[in-house]
Amino acid sequence: MKTYRYPSQAAEKKLSIIENRSIGFRKKDVTAVARILDNVKQNGDDALLSYTHQFDSPGLKKPAMKVSEKEIAAAHKQVDRAFMRALNRATRQVRHFHCQQPPSSWINIERPGTLLGQIVRPVDAAGIYVPGGKEGKTPLVSTVLMCAIPANIAGVKRICMVTPPMRNGKVDPHLLVAAKKAGVHNVYKVGSAWAVAALAYGTQTIPKVNVIVGPGNIYVTLAKKLVAGEVGIDMLAGPSEILIVADRTANPAYIAADLLSQAEHDPLSSAVLVTTSQKVAAAVSSALDSQLAALARRETAAASLDHFGAIMVVPDMATAIDFANRIAPEHLEMQVEDPLSHIASIRNAGAVFLGDYTPEPVGDYMAGPNHVLPTAGTARYASALSVDHFTKKSSLIQYSREAFQKEARDIMCLAEVEGLGAHANAVRIRLEK
Repeated sequence: MKTYRYPSQAAEKKLSIIENRSIGFRKKDVTAVARILDNVKQNGDDALLSYTHQFDSPGLKKPAMKVSEKEIAAAHKQVDRAFMRALNRATRQVRHFHCQQPPSSWINIERPGTLLGQIVRPVDAAGIYVPGGKEGKTPLVSTVLMCAIPANIAGVKRICMVTPPMRNGKVDPHLLVAAKKAGVHNVYKVGSAWAVAALAYGTQTIPKVNVIVGPGNIYVTLAKKLVAGEVGIDMLAGPSEILIVADRTANPAYIAADLLSQAEHDPLSSAVLVTTSQKVAAAVSSALDSQLAALARRETAAASLDHFGAIMVVPDMATAIDFANRIAPEHLEMQVEDPLSHIASIRNAGAVFLGDYTPEPVGDYMAGPNHVLPTAGTARYASALSVDHFTKKSSLIQYSREAFQKEARDIMCLAEVEGLGAHANAVRIRLEK
């Protein structure tokens, strides 16, 4: 991974490549996904089975699309004690964190004769997309927890999970056990864009939901983009990214390991180090070479580091923080002597990891905060998945006759300025004796 001095022309050129790594969709993919969505909307389960037979499980039958209680019970017998211990701890800590989030309904009666307020209610149904990986080799158990637990805390009555089946028509048992633990009500064996379509429009087997959340490949993301408005979505998540701010006290081996933890996800992932120390920069570069050689996913990680990775050497910590705010990374690690002293300066980041012993995987699996985070610079305006994504707010308004009469002429004035005579008349008619 190349080292740059920042600011410089060379650094700006590399930074431009990283910053422009936005979520883009080819025209042919948009056309293909739109066709899939329309097919599922028109043909329901028949379309789902056709796509599933073609891409995932050739022998899956319609009754088997919904995971049975028998399958869930069998799954519990297939996972080991170590997994259950880790799952229980993660569930407990993710739940505890998200229990602090639910917004409250409120009422205000400060203005005489008025009652104003807000009612917070959960959506009726939520859909969770969980990637299945190839033949169950990468079951994203943590995604189940991060998506289902906030929905459960919000009070959603029906939480549905969709995930592509393995070729044998089964779902990885770890996913099923996690779904049960996290409060998922129903699990369906469908994946990709057709699963998103099923959640958005409903089929004979899969009921329509109000909100769809969870990560996926480009086709899942594009499908979510196209159904947004028909249903709510969490975000359009792009490839993973990490930015590490380090000073002279940082451990180069730790930094290299953390950069690779994101680079191994995808060739489009981004891993950037910003440091005030040339010595640390050189040591990290060396550590990356040695650690990369031993990595199972070294080809993927190497491509990521080559195209969207960089080591930036900056003159001071203020420049490093400004750089981080400019990138607005999904994951921001502060491997510096006193990380808490810089919190007030950090404006744009999906999640901030403080200190040498808080690597990004701690947040992925166990700490408690949600790991479904804004990417591609969207942390400038977007937030992590939370209980809020599964709630909606309704306003309450009540006026007494006296309060109405006090404000009526001002209301009519504004309505008439906007040229909306019927609005003004709805007020005027109440002033007539």
